[in-house]
Amino acid sequence: MHSDPIADMLTRIRNASATGHPKVMVRASKICQGIADVLRSQGYIVGYDKIDDSTGQGLLNVELKYAIDGRSAITEIKRRSKTGLRIYSSVDSLPTVMNGMGIAVVSTSKGIMTDNDCRKANVGGEIICTVC
Repeated sequence: MHSDPIADMLTRIRNASATGHPKVMVRASKICQGIADVLRSQGYIVGYDKIDDSTGQGLLNVELKYAIDGRSAITEIKRRSKTGLRIYSSVDSLPTVMNGMGIAVVSTSKGIMTDNDCRKANVGGEIICTVC
């Protein structure tokens, strides 16, 4: 049993992209699906499929994205808000990742979205992770 499904998902994606695996399996949850939706919309992954299993929770089969020369689209993915230390931010103090070249994934009252979408919607929230 994993105590932090988000950290488990990010670690699996980080390890799979570092070793060049085309796909990675992650435990399904609403927040993990939200993160995968954001990563897909921003072009960091090709997509994902939800697979039902015997536990009823299901799995996400995440297809990673690579360049023609084999470099991963994700160079760095870091967990920011942890179970022991939650990091919340107002819309005015949302982080800018690599001067706008990366994204911060934020959990808001309107769902999971990027830092740019939060600024457009004028909402703050919990900073889940940063990706570049």
